Amino acid sequence: MKSNLTNNDVCLNKFVRDVVKQYLDDMGTTPPDNLYQVILSEVERPLIQTVLEYAAGNQSRAANILGITRATLRNRIQRYQID
Repeated sequence: MKSNLTNNDVCLNKFVRDVVKQYLDDMGTTPPDNLYQVILSEVERPLIQTVLEYAAGNQSRAANILGITRATLRNRIQRYQID
């Protein structure tokens, strides 16, 4: 099976894997609660902020870059209280 991952995708994938592994190692024997939601909330806000900055505040362009609808982006902006 041929992979469609670029070098940048592989680097990001490895980074995420390394950070999650470190987080779990740091937790020791304490089982993490709601890990999926914790990680999503920690990643989604700075992702949206960074893409909005990159798009110079243009929500339509930012939504297109993120691969989500503008309505979803506006919902996330409100949820995370992003200026």
